Amino acid sequence: MIARRDFLRFGRAALAWSVIVNAGRAGADSLAELEQRTREYQDSLARLLDLQEQAVARATATAVRFRTLRAEGLVARRDLESAEQAVADAQSRVDETRERLADSGRIVTEAQTRQRLATLPTLSPGEERATPEVIEHGGARPWTLAQVASLGQFFAERFRRSLPVSALGQTPLHDRLGFDHRNAVDIAVHPDSVEGRALLDHLRSQSIPFLAFRGRLAGVSTGAHVHVGPPSPRIG
Repeated sequence: MIARRDFLRFGRAALAWSVIVNAGRAGADSLAELEQRTREYQDSLARLLDLQEQAVARATATAVRFRTLRAEGLVARRDLESAEQAVADAQSRVDETRERLADSGRIVTEAQTRQRLATLPTLSPGEERATPEVIEHGGARPWTLAQVASLGQFFAERFRRSLPVSALGQTPLHDRLGFDHRNAVDIAVHPDSVEGRALLDHLRSQSIPFLAFRGRLAGVSTGAHVHVGPPSPRIG
């Protein structure tokens, strides 16, 4: 089992992150400080993930043993079911931590890139520019979250799977980072992938604004995604 002290330590790290980013929302933290604290937060998540994956391995080994014992009539069905549920619960915790890692990577990538784009001239409707880190398209068509359904329909018809939405509108993490994401949706595809290129072409054809992040920023190992809608300004 994962030691209680490990959960408490990682819980304290997550709480510290919440305090830090809320301070950043008030403008107290520099970008360098945000990057440093984000790396610390992600390191904590990575250590937690390692412990959780070990727990999955142990729970799986127990479930396998119980299946054998059940086949031999040596354990009750409810014991086997409990062991299998323990595997599912442990895997769910792994999946949640992986999602938190991915979300933090995407949002920090966006925050850092927006900082750089803020020094450049504003795009006119229909204009586009690209850097090694991001493709920015200034769509002329008004965008609302009501259009996500049609975007999902396009993606499903093209790729036979659901649109991989990673953030729809404002999320708690956007709140904590101090970004207004109320009228935007993030799609978890790499802009240079087959799916990503098709999505960007579709958005261009509809003149929908987007920011396509390649996730190539120093200190951020993940983060590639497509932000559909106007750029997320800072709150406050």
